[in-house]
Amino acid sequence: MKRIWLLAVFVTRFVTAWCQSAIGIPSIRSFTSADYHASIEAWDIGQDRRGMLYFANNDGLLTFDGSYWKTYPLPNKVTIKSLAIDAKGWVFVGGTDEIGYFSPGDRGILTYHSLKERLPKVARQFADVWDIVIAGEAIFFRTNESIIEWADGKMRNFDAPRAWQTMTLVGSELYAADKANGLYIFRGGNWERLCDGASMHITGVVDYKKDTLLVTTQKNGLFLLSGKHLIPKRTAIDGLLKDNLLNGGRKLGEDRYALGTVTGGVLIVDGNGNMIERFSTGEGLPDNNVQSMLTDSEGNLWLGLQNGIALVHYATSVRLIKPVRDNQLVGNTVRVFRDRLYVGTSNGLYSLALDPAVADMSTLKGQFTEVENTKGQVWGLQEVGDDLLVGHQDGVSVVRGDKATALPPGMGVWGFLPVGGASGAGVARDEVIAATYTGLVRMTDSGGQWGERGKINGLYESLPVFAYDGRGTVWASHPYRGVFRNPLPGPFKHYGVAEGLPSLRNNYIVAWRDKILAATEKGVYEYDAAADRFVMSGVLRPIFGDTSVEYLRPDREGNLWFVSDQRVGVVDFGKPSASASYSVVYFPGLKGQTVKGFTMIYPYDKANVFIGSNNGVFHLNYSRYLQSAGKVRVLLGSVEAIAERDSLLFGGYESVDVKRVRLPNRWSSFHFEYASPMFTQANAIEYSYQLEGFDRDWSDWSSKPEKDYTNLSPGEYRFRVRARDNLGNVSEAAVFPFAVNPAWYQTGWAYLGYLLLAVGVFWLIRRRQERRLLVHQKKYEEEQERRNYLHSLELDRKEKGLIALQNAKLEGELQWKNKELATATMHLVERGGILSSIKEELTVVIKRLNNPGLTHAFKPVFRMISDTEKRDEDWNRFSVHFDEVHNNFLATLKTKYPQLSSTDLKLCAYLRLNLSSKEIAQLLNISLKGVEVSRYRLRKKLGLATETNLNDFLGKIS
Repeated sequence: MKRIWLLAVFVTRFVTAWCQSAIGIPSIRSFTSADYHASIEAWDIGQDRRGMLYFANNDGLLTFDGSYWKTYPLPNKVTIKSLAIDAKGWVFVGGTDEIGYFSPGDRGILTYHSLKERLPKVARQFADVWDIVIAGEAIFFRTNESIIEWADGKMRNFDAPRAWQTMTLVGSELYAADKANGLYIFRGGNWERLCDGASMHITGVVDYKKDTLLVTTQKNGLFLLSGKHLIPKRTAIDGLLKDNLLNGGRKLGEDRYALGTVTGGVLIVDGNGNMIERFSTGEGLPDNNVQSMLTDSEGNLWLGLQNGIALVHYATSVRLIKPVRDNQLVGNTVRVFRDRLYVGTSNGLYSLALDPAVADMSTLKGQFTEVENTKGQVWGLQEVGDDLLVGHQDGVSVVRGDKATALPPGMGVWGFLPVGGASGAGVARDEVIAATYTGLVRMTDSGGQWGERGKINGLYESLPVFAYDGRGTVWASHPYRGVFRNPLPGPFKHYGVAEGLPSLRNNYIVAWRDKILAATEKGVYEYDAAADRFVMSGVLRPIFGDTSVEYLRPDREGNLWFVSDQRVGVVDFGKPSASASYSVVYFPGLKGQTVKGFTMIYPYDKANVFIGSNNGVFHLNYSRYLQSAGKVRVLLGSVEAIAERDSLLFGGYESVDVKRVRLPNRWSSFHFEYASPMFTQANAIEYSYQLEGFDRDWSDWSSKPEKDYTNLSPGEYRFRVRARDNLGNVSEAAVFPFAVNPAWYQTGWAYLGYLLLAVGVFWLIRRRQERRLLVHQKKYEEEQERRNYLHSLELDRKEKGLIALQNAKLEGELQWKNKELATATMHLVERGGILSSIKEELTVVIKRLNNPGLTHAFKPVFRMISDTEKRDEDWNRFSVHFDEVHNNFLATLKTKYPQLSSTDLKLCAYLRLNLSSKEIAQLLNISLKGVEVSRYRLRKKLGLATETNLNDFLGKIS
């Protein structure tokens, strides 16, 4: 009976040992329905060639690019239970009574295309599609009742013998399991039965070794498929598998497999079935029911859970070590001593045996054991010779084996500083300085017994931070009182603001490369011995400037680990950059994880760097971290034009090498979203962008994954964005070209119209000006004419005046001549009358006297009177005067009518003067009858008609 009990204990311990996980837990990031705004369950997971993740969800297809979640429901709002992604980026989905695929359209927006109508009518009603497999050019959809093949545009239906339970592709072979007949393989266009498995629920088939496959079952554990035979595979985790039900498996890498369970989370095992590690609610999963798994392009493990989604940073170089898994303890200090790893916490000291074959200590298996007599705050650990000294809240103790023995002094101790072999009198070879709550104390080892040698310089201060310069001087800093210099031996000296420090608060003293450095709130200072004061460090100033540095810790290779603004990093002098002899590497995943006020970094070697936290200690494999940096990628998630109604210009689901989009003028504001599917370094990615056509240069790097531009002018633009990781690797730029068209009044045609309008307006203005010029010219001419007219009038007036004067003169002369003519005429008439009267009187006298002698005697008198009446002298003088007055009337008349005699001319002249017949008779010395006869003869010579008045006719001759 005793032997049986011992055997049971041995088996229990053996199984427990083999079921132990690695001590390092990768960080787990959980996403809840509040994060992705959809149903809680994630039935299936896929990733396209660009890194975009897809999740099958009750509310539709979920996508995640590293920054933004989006949901694409099916048209009938049914649940999506499975998905698969082909090389073109088409996402095939299966839901309740629905099959089809999402593909990006011209603008990268996912659009759903149903394939249900391609099925025969008798096959269009089915339940949930649980698996989708892409095998070559064919797509297979599995329901419980049938498997649907879509190839070459045709649908084929394969009914289940009883009920199809699973379908998976291993290499190039397609496998399916039926509830009644076991495993099938698809060959030659048909399903062939491979082996029996009716007694178990097969949940998956995974590639194993050579010609052997690993088969997972829900309740019967693991099997190996070799040829046509299923062979049970017994492992140390069979009990776990049986208790937690196995949903399926996935190969993670060489000799690594992930097994998803219903109630136990996911188990990571090797090829022999030994558990490497386990991720469940105890390690940070939000739920233990793992329904789907995916290894992404970076090696991270995505879990689709019944309640949420989890990202296990499986490929990460940073892991969390918790000495007590179910208890949150602050990690204060770490030491590797005598093939054991010691972790000092807020409640005791814990240790774990090392494996010399394991370089990365976070992958060690086993459980930490508590070192006896160490309950309480363990502040510091220091190996001195063959001893490990423990600085504890209750004082100093030394660890021997798995037990700690208390040493004097009996007061709280922060840590230790070896100063053995220092120059100066009285310094022992194994001497250390213990920083106690009340000052610095000297301790020495004497024959394996540690003893106190008294305080240094009588300095009564709690100094948790101190350093040794190697030349006999101990430096220490107080959180609020500056820095103290303590020569061994000699009096201490205080350094504060007057001695160059920017403040008395938060100074952290450290020795590095024969220098004493002080990390301060304003950068890093170093001690200048010649000036006996602190000055800004010339070496580190380009790195830190005047930013706050909370912690410094040199490693064995002279690199400087630090915490600045709660960011953990290292100044790596063995990794020169393009611009300096060093590189500054930050670890964004550790930002804010250190213990504020009591930071601890223990760089044991490049594969093992420990950082204290509020929940254990973080382990950083720095060598792996530098090697694991992959190619940085950036995705342009969406582009929206912002107006009264926003418009999605680009959906983010295809290559961003798209044609230029042209937009109307009313869309001049844009919102760009972008992300990097680098899920391992999600917190380390920064972005820089440039809008060609607007920005002159790239923007500063920022972690913000979006950018807005407003009120862009019409023109051609190219938005470019790139990503950068914390190691300085920069991605290729994602580009989105677009153009904002000008308003109709800003187009080329409009400008042509403006030009024509301007020409027209110019022509009109010119025309108007010409017209105005013509009008002005006309007015000028009219004015000139008016002036000329007025001038001519004035001239006419003057001329008329002259003419009037001349006319008046002529009139006067004419009147004078007419008067003279009239006088002459009257003279002639009077003379004629007188002569006639004389002649008559003489005749009367002669008759009365009746004397013939008298008659004879007066004949000469009568002859003289008659001669006088007939003489032409008076006529000649008269005609001259008459022509002068009457415009050569007689000459003109004589010219026109040469047949006229002188008597006729005289008659015409006398008629022109309107003389009476009597007067004419006297002048012509004829009777009145003779005058009438002369008038008649004259009319005849002039050829006048009877009705023509002779006087009027003569008046018109000029």
